[in-house]
Amino acid sequence: MSDKNIDVIAALNEKLDALTTLVARAVPPLPPVQEIEAYDTFVWSASNYWLQPVPKVNRVEMVLLKGIDSVRDILIENTRQFASGYSANNALLWGARGMGKSSLVKAAHATINQDRASDALPLKLVEIHREDIDSLPELLAIVRNNPHRFILFCDDLSFDHDDTSYKALKAALDGGVEGRPDNAIFYATSNRRHLMPRDMIENERSTAISPSEAVEEKVSLSDRFGLWLGFHKCNQDQYLSMVEGYLEHYQFDIALEDVRADALEWSITRGSRSGRVAWQFVTNLAAHAGKNLG
Repeated sequence: MSDKNIDVIAALNEKLDALTTLVARAVPPLPPVQEIEAYDTFVWSASNYWLQPVPKVNRVEMVLLKGIDSVRDILIENTRQFASGYSANNALLWGARGMGKSSLVKAAHATINQDRASDALPLKLVEIHREDIDSLPELLAIVRNNPHRFILFCDDLSFDHDDTSYKALKAALDGGVEGRPDNAIFYATSNRRHLMPRDMIENERSTAISPSEAVEEKVSLSDRFGLWLGFHKCNQDQYLSMVEGYLEHYQFDIALEDVRADALEWSITRGSRSGRVAWQFVTNLAAHAGKNLG
């Protein structure tokens, strides 16, 4: 073979390599194999339509959730109905910060699975981030034909000005041609009862041709949730009960009365009383006592 032919072949090989690289970049990689059977909790990865397993869930045990007995019982019963194959409602947990809204969802999921028979299919929990709400139809398509039942959970859900992704959520929850599959339910937490700021709703009222219809469009999203569970700020006794619950659960060698003044002072410096503030106080107390809460 002549040197000229060798150069031509080498040039062609270089062009083929470059073309192969371009094709590889243009074609997205295949999504990883779903591991739904192996795990009970997942985070939805919208970029590659994959359920990312969560081997260790950041969860608070149900016995530590104080001052929310009424909403706790309602959510557990709704979740138990759903896990057992019966009809159940989408749930919106709204209200004060730090009062255990997201903790209750995760604790309810764990409680139901612990109570189920050993031969029953475990209930799955899938967290979807607020910014990925537009991909909810793709997530529903994945779980639709799966034998398990799924809680789709969005923490701190709310919508701001010029945000139209709430329309995708409305359709996925209750509308659309296919509708929500029977094996999926949607739980969300929010500081807002109607998921949108008041000034956004008022702006729609003042600028729309038909103000009542515009407002109805905005607030109708929350109507897709059959359960509205309100979480309100706790009083001093409830706050101290939360602190005492943590002390007992983690077996502190100290009585509540011995740290009562410090616990109250801690809440004053934080400007609120809540389960989160109680936990932060106990975490600080543990650090000074050389105790590991892990």
